[in-house]
Amino acid sequence: MSRHEPNSMSLQARAYIAFICMLGLVCLLTANWQMQHPARFACYLLICIVASALKVNLPGILGTMSVNFLFILIGVLDLGAGQTLLMGSLGALVQCVWKPKSQIRPVQAAFSVMNIAVAVFGAYYTYHWSFAQRLSQGTPVLLITASLVYFVLNTAGVAGVVALTEKKSVIDTWRNCYFWSFPFYLLGASIAWVFDELIGRGHAQSILLLLPVIYVIYRSYRVYLGRLEDEKKHVEQMASLHLRTIEALALAIDAKDHTTHEHLSRVRTYAVELAEEMNLAPADLEALRAAALLHDIGKLAVPEHIISKPGKLTPEEFEKMKIHPVVGAEILERVEFPYPVVPIVRSHHEKWDGSGYPDGLRGEEIPIGARILSAVDCLDALASDRQYRRALPLDQAMAEVAKLAGKSFDPKVVALLQKRYVELEKKATSQNSLNKPLARLSTDLLIQRGDAPDAGFEVSEPATAACTKEFEFLDPIIAARLEAQLLFELTQDLGSSLSLDETLSVVATRLKRIVPFDAIAVYVCREGRLHPEFVSGENLRFLSSLQIPVGQGLSGWVAQTGRTILNGNPAVESGYLDNPAMFTTLRSAVAVPLAGLNGTLGVMTLYQTDRDAFSSDHVRVLQAISSKVSLAMENALKYRQAETHATTDFLTELPNARSLFLRLDSELARCKRTNESLTVLVCDLDSFKDINDSFGHITGNKVLRAVGAALRESCREYDYVARMGGDEFVLVLPASDSTNMQRRIGELREIGARAGCVIPGIKGMTISIGEAFFPADGNDAEQLLAEADRRMYFAKRAARLNSTLPPLTEETPCLVGVQ
Repeated sequence: MSRHEPNSMSLQARAYIAFICMLGLVCLLTANWQMQHPARFACYLLICIVASALKVNLPGILGTMSVNFLFILIGVLDLGAGQTLLMGSLGALVQCVWKPKSQIRPVQAAFSVMNIAVAVFGAYYTYHWSFAQRLSQGTPVLLITASLVYFVLNTAGVAGVVALTEKKSVIDTWRNCYFWSFPFYLLGASIAWVFDELIGRGHAQSILLLLPVIYVIYRSYRVYLGRLEDEKKHVEQMASLHLRTIEALALAIDAKDHTTHEHLSRVRTYAVELAEEMNLAPADLEALRAAALLHDIGKLAVPEHIISKPGKLTPEEFEKMKIHPVVGAEILERVEFPYPVVPIVRSHHEKWDGSGYPDGLRGEEIPIGARILSAVDCLDALASDRQYRRALPLDQAMAEVAKLAGKSFDPKVVALLQKRYVELEKKATSQNSLNKPLARLSTDLLIQRGDAPDAGFEVSEPATAACTKEFEFLDPIIAARLEAQLLFELTQDLGSSLSLDETLSVVATRLKRIVPFDAIAVYVCREGRLHPEFVSGENLRFLSSLQIPVGQGLSGWVAQTGRTILNGNPAVESGYLDNPAMFTTLRSAVAVPLAGLNGTLGVMTLYQTDRDAFSSDHVRVLQAISSKVSLAMENALKYRQAETHATTDFLTELPNARSLFLRLDSELARCKRTNESLTVLVCDLDSFKDINDSFGHITGNKVLRAVGAALRESCREYDYVARMGGDEFVLVLPASDSTNMQRRIGELREIGARAGCVIPGIKGMTISIGEAFFPADGNDAEQLLAEADRRMYFAKRAARLNSTLPPLTEETPCLVGVQ
C-alpha cells in the first residue's frame, strides 16, 4: 500500500514520518537475513513485483493498493524474515514509482517502504513466535492472525500520515479508506495457506496458479473500487445539486432584499473560516455554510417597501420585520437538511444579553452557528452600502462590532473576528428541496421580544427641543391659525399660473413658512427616472443635475412605492451613492409622492442640515397640499406640452409654419432697426412622391426626419430651420447676403442629399433650393417666402429639363443634388 503526501506537512506529520522510517530501518537491520530456497524466492520476488504494478487508486485520498500482500503472506510461511522484508520493500517501492498519480518525492517513497517493512516484520514474527506456534498446532488460525497484524500495521501507518497531513480523524480515515479491504487479507491468508500445503507436498509447479489468482483479486479490487467511485460521484453530484438549490434560494432572497449576492458570499466566507478555527463539528460547519446564504429567506414574507425603505423603520414596520427569522425557520424546516440549519436561521437575531428576538435566548443558549453568523453579518452590513446609510470603512465597522461584544455578540467570536477580519476581508474579496407544500407562514405573528431596531425608530418630532416660552399653551393655537391661513393662500396661488416654474416657486415660498427646510427639490417622473423640475436651497447645483432611477435612493423609493418617508438620509440619494467623492451637508429629508391621474407624477422632497429635523406635523401638511400641487403641476405640464406642440412639427421636431412666421417677422423687425441683411432659403425634396410610392410613407417620414436633422446640424447657432409643410424646409439666415450664398446653397444640397441616402434603399435623391434676400427681394415675410419659393420652383424645372436621371430604384446610385 502506498501513500502520496501533500507538499506541505505539519511538524507532527514530519515527526510521525521520521518515527516510522526509523522503526522500519530497525526492523530491516534486526531481521534474520539467512537465505532459504533461493530459486523459489526469485520466483516469488518476480511475481510480487508484477503484482505491485497491478494497483488501484483508493477513494478519497492520494493512495493506492496492490495485491502484493499475497506474496508477503506466502513469504511469511515459506521464506526467511530478511527475504520476506526484501520482497515487501521492493514491492512497495515499485508500487510508488510505477505510474504514480502525482510526482513522488523521496520522503514519500521512503515512508512507504519503511511502513511496509514494519508491517512485514510484525506479521512475520507474530507467525513464527514459538508460543503462538504451540497454541495453533499447524492450523491456519495463526496465519490469519499474522495477516490481521499485517493489515493493521500497514493500514494504520498510512491512515496516520493521511490524518496528520490533511487534518482528518485517524479513526475516520482508517475506517473510510481501508477497513473495506480486510476481507481480501483474510482471503489472501487462506490462499497462501493452500499454496504452502501444495508446495509442502511436492507440488512446486502450483506456483503458476498464483497468476490467475492475482488477476482475479486485482479485478475484484477494480470492480469494487469502481463502484465506490461511482457512488462517490453520485454523492458529489447530489451535494452539488443541494448547494445549487441553496444558492437558488439565496437568489430568491436577493430578489426581494436589495442586498447583493456578494454580501451573502462574503458572510459565508467569514463565517466558515471562523467556524473552522473554532473547531466546530463537521455537521455544524455545513449547517453554518448553508445558513450564511439562507438566514434572511424569511424576508420573502416582509413587504418590499419595508425591506427597501431608505430610512429608519416605524414601530409598526419593525414589528413586521421581526417575523423574518421565524418565517425563515418555518420555510427551511421543510427542506429537511441533514445538519442543523433551522436553529441558526431562527436565532441569528438573538443577542448575547438576551435582548434579541424572537425567543430572547441568552449567552450560550444561542446556537454557536447563530452567534458567529450574527457578528459576521453585522460587520459586513456596516461595511456595505444600505438603503438608509452609506458604508463605513472596514476598520470603523469592526470597531462598532467590538463595542457590542458582551451585549449583542459572543465576546469569543468578536475577539477572533477582530484578530482575523483583515485577512478574511482579503480572502472574501478574492474569492434538493422535497417540494412539500408550505403551510401558512407566520406573517401575522406578533413577536414579543425586541424593543427597537439597532438604528432606532423613525422620529416623529424634531430631535432638538424648542425653547420654553412663557405662554406655551398658546403655541398650538397660533400654529394652527398660521397653518390654515398659509394653506388657504397657497391653494389660491396654485391656480393663478400655468407656468410650471412659477407654480413650483410659489409652492416653495409659501411652504417654507409652514415646513422649514434648507433645500427643496420637486422631481417629475419621465421614462422611469425622476428629473428635477424645480430646485432651491443648499446643494442646488448637484440636486439640479440628478436623474434618479425610480426605485433607487430616497426619492426613487417614494416614487416607486407611493409612500411618504420621514427623516430619511439624503446621503442615500442615487447621485451620492453613485459618486463616493460627493459629500452633502444635508442630514434629513421628508419626501411625499405627487400622484397624477395616471400614476405617480413625481416626488416633492424637502431637505434639512439637522438630523431628524422634520416632524409628523410636517408630513401631515405636505400630504394635505400634495394633491393640490400635483393637480397644478399636471395642468402646467399639459399646458407646456400643448404650447410646444403648437409651435413644433411633430414628425421632425423642427419649428412648424406658425412658429416660422413669428420668428421671421421678429428677425425682419430686428434687421430693419439694425440695417442688417437676411437670407431666406426654401428647400424642396425632388421626387419625394416617388419615394413614398416606392417605399411607403414610413420610409418617407424617416427621410424627412433625416434631412431636417442634417439641415439643423449644418446651420449656425443663431440660424433658424423650420418645416414649412410636406417636403419643404425653410432656413432663415441672419447676417448673410448674396455674396457667398451660392456656395452655401451648394453645401446644403450636398448635406441634404447625403442625409436622404443614409436610409437603406433610397437612391438618387436631390434637393432644389430657392433664395430671397432682405431688403433686396422684399420687406416682409410673405414677400421673401414667395420670392424664394418662386426661385426654388424655377430651379426645379430647370433641373428636370436638363436631367436624364432614371426612375428611382434600389439599384440607382446615390447622386448629389446639383440644380
